Amino acid sequence: MTKNSRISLIPLGGLGEIGKNMMVVRFGESILVVDCGLMFPEEEMLGIDVVIPDVTFLLENRDKVLGIVLTHGHEDHIGALPYILRQLNVPVYGTKLTLGLLSGKLKEHGLSGNVQLNTVMPRDNVQIGPFKVEFIRVSHSVPDAVALAIHTPLGVIVHTGDFKVVHTPVDGETLDFFKFAQLGERGVLVLLSDSTNAERQGFTLSEKIVGSTLEDVFRQANGRIVMATFASNVHRLQQAITAAHKYDRKVAIVGRSMVNVVSIANELGYLTIPEGTLVELDEAARLPKDKILYISTGSQGEPMSALTRMAVGDHRQVEIMPGDTIIISATPIPGNEKLVGRVIDLLFKQGANVVYDSISGIHVSGHPSQEELKLMINLTKPRFFVPIHGEHRMLIKHAELAKEMGIPSNNIFVCENGQVLEFTRRSGRHAGRVTSGKVLVDGLGVGDVGNVVLRDRKQLSQDGILIVVITISRESGAIVAGPDIVSRGFVYVKESEKLMDEIREKVNIALDKCFDNNITEWSAIKSQIRDALWKFLYEKTRRRPMILPIIMDA
Repeated sequence: MTKNSRISLIPLGGLGEIGKNMMVVRFGESILVVDCGLMFPEEEMLGIDVVIPDVTFLLENRDKVLGIVLTHGHEDHIGALPYILRQLNVPVYGTKLTLGLLSGKLKEHGLSGNVQLNTVMPRDNVQIGPFKVEFIRVSHSVPDAVALAIHTPLGVIVHTGDFKVVHTPVDGETLDFFKFAQLGERGVLVLLSDSTNAERQGFTLSEKIVGSTLEDVFRQANGRIVMATFASNVHRLQQAITAAHKYDRKVAIVGRSMVNVVSIANELGYLTIPEGTLVELDEAARLPKDKILYISTGSQGEPMSALTRMAVGDHRQVEIMPGDTIIISATPIPGNEKLVGRVIDLLFKQGANVVYDSISGIHVSGHPSQEELKLMINLTKPRFFVPIHGEHRMLIKHAELAKEMGIPSNNIFVCENGQVLEFTRRSGRHAGRVTSGKVLVDGLGVGDVGNVVLRDRKQLSQDGILIVVITISRESGAIVAGPDIVSRGFVYVKESEKLMDEIREKVNIALDKCFDNNITEWSAIKSQIRDALWKFLYEKTRRRPMILPIIMDA
């Protein structure tokens, strides 16, 4: 280590957004990555399945990447790994349930057995190059969540992961106050802390509150119960299964990801399911209505999820009936409010009684509110502070809290994805940028859909497409057939015959102009047709359909 040695922190995801959390820690020629998550597509990302971080920086420095350390098993922290590990095969470190959930994903992607997975326990210390990583138990909405104390030659970096301060957790495992306080006494160089709930005052409620609310709903329900929640919210699943057993209901699991998580968590001992409680969907359909609970995916209104398909009457095995009680045990991720609202409306229309967060208290957050954030700062006493995991306003609010707690403004860094932060023992600064951003996953395609494709999809969805088909003799240059007009999503041809005639006339004028000027290149002819119709159609209809001229060779 030299006098000029520095630690660099480089967020590749999770800042200024909810999801795709990823933080790079660099010392000299060694790189350690914390988490590798995905996020769900925004409304305008038509057809996109998920969004993952751009890891160009890591690929450019692949020989320096020593490993990926995981804080917990939620999608926004591990979901991108099956895509990234194809390009960057490095060891992965995580707790038993986290790696269990990851293993299921890797198997789906055909990567089972190809990745080195290293299981750790809370309070374990693992040496990864120059980094000694200490795993610290925290409370969250999934078991086996940990914070990280990354010991470097210049000092300790504490990464909280997702956490909350709960004195009555479902699994009895509380946040390791002693270890955080011990780190604070010894000296923490940088604290990276979860900002998701930085706008909320007070403390986040215990998950056990939901258990009590669930029991109230189960006691009053006379018909079937369908509960939708995040598949990875194992504590919530446990409380639902416990309530079902107490009120003599069998449990059927709906949705592929939910089936996978329940199977893995049960196999690893993180779910306690009384014998005979779980039943298959076929058997559940034959049970009396007051004897069944369906646990389903779809709490975010995802179009292809089980609950959404039930709501639109398109699920093969579960049909919503009047008198059913539907529990949506989750808060909409920012941007998903409309999707969730639509599903709730559809369920009410089918005669169901819908219990959802804004009116019921059927969900509590897994993230810390302001008093818990203050407590973390007080315990760790960091020299420098970086708010992470949240949209920009949340990061700003968290930074303001840190300032209130006595951290000097110059030692607080609110940054964006791709910005490089450099720290010495005594100083910190912004130090440039690296490539970062969103990589879009559409079906089997990773990164092959960009802004141009999304723009075309948006245009097609809003104004449709107009196809002009012309057959031209390559030898004589004469028009053999056409122009024929095909409209999809623009106007219905039979009801717009006058407009179609005008379009043909404009195309013929454009073709005559090409021939008069000896324009014979097909690309130039197509451009002339497109230009002639673009202005005409907008003036005529105030719409801008995609115009696709097709010239066929006779």
